[in-house]
Amino acid sequence: MNKILAVTMGEPAGVGGEIILKAWQARVEQDLPAFFTIDNIPRLKAIAPDCPIKEISTPDEAMDAFNHALPVLNIDLPEKPKLGALNPANGRAVLTSIEMGVEFCMKGEASAMVTNPIHKAALYNVGFKHPGHTEFIAHLCGENETPVMMLMAKDLRCVPLTVHIPLKDVPQAVTQALIIEKARILRHALQQDFGIQNPHIAVAGLNPHAGEDNKIGFEDSTVIAPAIEALRQEGVNITGPHPADTMFHEQARAQYDAAIGMYHDQALIPVKTIDFHGGVNITLGLSVVRTSPDHGTALDIAGQNIANYQSLMNAIKAAAQIVENRT
Repeated sequence: MNKILAVTMGEPAGVGGEIILKAWQARVEQDLPAFFTIDNIPRLKAIAPDCPIKEISTPDEAMDAFNHALPVLNIDLPEKPKLGALNPANGRAVLTSIEMGVEFCMKGEASAMVTNPIHKAALYNVGFKHPGHTEFIAHLCGENETPVMMLMAKDLRCVPLTVHIPLKDVPQAVTQALIIEKARILRHALQQDFGIQNPHIAVAGLNPHAGEDNKIGFEDSTVIAPAIEALRQEGVNITGPHPADTMFHEQARAQYDAAIGMYHDQALIPVKTIDFHGGVNITLGLSVVRTSPDHGTALDIAGQNIANYQSLMNAIKAAAQIVENRT
């Protein structure tokens, strides 16, 4: 397998171009592994005219170029992007960049892919029907297993059981089957991708104080606790349901290797609080290694040269480390 990483373009009107250029410029100082990007060369040159860029035609050419120029596998954009303004005409190119990244990984021409943020509103008119990157990449890989989103910041790894659904729908979506499925995938990933032989998984309760002996809701005792017990019977090192308000301070985090939150904000707020600019989104349960910055397209600051590239840099490092652990 080629040891170089592929970085996709993301939304061309967002900050993806700026942060990939900044990451390459910091490659020596930050000891980054080699990577190339699947992007549009004219747009990158418009963002940073003084940054050296080397057009490549295959991932194999990227390794030799990386030390002296950002290797770019060029894809055309139908219309010149305007930073900060979505243009659906360029939506197909965004998807093409992701598709190429997946193909390179599946063929072994790239060891992993790092995806810059997309904006789904700009993709709907070109037939995008997935909730996000994760599901689209799983579809491209032909995966039968459910892909699982894990957010990582410093010493915290956290999986949201339910993701982009209204809070009122969460109690019905929290099922024993879903908890068991995601916990199994998480355990396998912690072993395979992070080298933790017997990972400890901590599960948050749904209700305040994890239901407080059924005084504040019944889901914790009737749904979550039985799922945890079933997993224990399989040999999974898992505990809970724990009150979510006491799970994420420094001393508590030292007691487990990863946490499962019941809904989006329960899992993402602690990650973003611990390291707002440096968090990483990692997709578990895929045959390919995929990471991403833990932020959006940031259209409001695109073109101002103030975007923080720490999250992308950490995503590149995390992808390389997972590849090393897998091999």
